[in-house]
Amino acid sequence: MARHENSLWRRRWRRFKGNRRGYWSLVIFTVLFGLSLFAEVLSNDKPLLVRYEGRYYFPVAVCYPETTFGGVFETEADYQDPFVLARITHGGNFAIFPPNPHGYASINLNLHQPVPSPPSRENLLGTDDRGRDVLARLIYGFRLSVLFGFALTAVGTVLGILAGAVQGYFGGKTDLFFQRFIEIWSAMPELYLLIIFSAMFKPSLLLLLVLLSLFGWMGLSDYVRAEFLKGRNMDYVRAARALGVKTPTIMFRHLLPNGMTPVITFLPFRMSGAVLALTSLDFLGLGVPPPTPSLGELLAQGKANIEAWWLSIGTFVVLVGTLILLIFIGEALRETFDPRKI
Repeated sequence: MARHENSLWRRRWRRFKGNRRGYWSLVIFTVLFGLSLFAEVLSNDKPLLVRYEGRYYFPVAVCYPETTFGGVFETEADYQDPFVLARITHGGNFAIFPPNPHGYASINLNLHQPVPSPPSRENLLGTDDRGRDVLARLIYGFRLSVLFGFALTAVGTVLGILAGAVQGYFGGKTDLFFQRFIEIWSAMPELYLLIIFSAMFKPSLLLLLVLLSLFGWMGLSDYVRAEFLKGRNMDYVRAARALGVKTPTIMFRHLLPNGMTPVITFLPFRMSGAVLALTSLDFLGLGVPPPTPSLGELLAQGKANIEAWWLSIGTFVVLVGTLILLIFIGEALRETFDPRKI
């Protein structure tokens, strides 16, 4: 049995790799997301390594006061300050900065143009209307969006599987009650609820995750319910009941693996919807609080500053590129798990 399952998964993997568009979309997305996990190393206003008076320091990971480098303040050193910069680069001292020497919240105080300023050698994609580096905010914003998408997809998938499994396996009045509940719950005005809760509580990623998870499970539960309704009367399920196998074991060890096809194939589409939901809420001002890097907030700045084309174009390329990659991956998975092609 295990050998047959391994053979089936190998055939599916070969079929997925045969879809060149989906396979390379997965590779590109994985590489970009992997790089974004090291955003602090790629884009930061703190040096990766400082050699000062024969000793080595790692400001990107450890907070050092200015007095460490011969300053007078006990607060954390500002490595963009000309005085501190001169101290750590004078004589035999040196500092190694990331490829993009800007953090997502650091403000460039040495601009010679009004903000938002256009792309330059110092700020490759320009600055926003507060003087912050756009490239840094795109890198951190992409990471935040993908991580939020993963979290929302995971929570919604678990809730959808649980709800659909209970409905499909027990059927009858349980299924009828859940269906009426879903109809009522899906009619709730989600956007209005988000506006109300944003006014009542301080906006945060956790609040958004909870609120969106309350509505994000219903679409998937319908597919899981259908798979469980189809499989609950099959011979192997009846045999398991007759042998006294516990209900949770039948549901999640026997029925669920056979009903995972819609779950897996919908994951990339659900994730793209989660990324788009966070971006839309940030664009409307209902998302993460400032100065959290956000693709939606950059789009809102682009709308408010039409002449600053670098704000809109950079964010558009990152957002649309992410959604296209996820959609291509989802299409490849859908073809891979098509039962007519096994």
